[in-house]
Amino acid sequence: MLIGELARRTGSTARALRHYEQAGLIDSERAANGYREYGEPAVVRVRNIRALVAAGLTLEDLRPLLGCLDGDVMSRPPSERVLGIARERLAVLERRIAAQTDARDRLVAALAAAGRGPGEGPENGQRNGPENGPGSGPGRRTDG
Repeated sequence: MLIGELARRTGSTARALRHYEQAGLIDSERAANGYREYGEPAVVRVRNIRALVAAGLTLEDLRPLLGCLDGDVMSRPPSERVLGIARERLAVLERRIAAQTDARDRLVAALAAAGRGPGEGPENGQRNGPENGPGSGPGRRTDG
């Protein structure tokens, strides 16, 4: 099947499929006209890739699992190897969330120190923008 059909059958995009191929997760053959052709097993593999990525794994995380991607991955109990990869990914996500939470807290503190809480705009309560930016006071035309 051609890349467009594989994309349609898996809910993916041709661009994502080329990315999966470049990452070594799926294979294609080249037709005489240069088009990529995929076998029927690619449908199951791409669906599994998409499900695992949606669950939080990265394409890099999936590379060691190539042999497992051709079956019904989501209905089988995960192997210890899969659980280990998932735990490592979870730890990475937890560290990122903690770092983002710390950054948010520092920004909230900086705004509080400046006398402004989160979401508060300039003293007049207006935000600067094209319709009310500098020089757009009463009597000024802003429609060109």
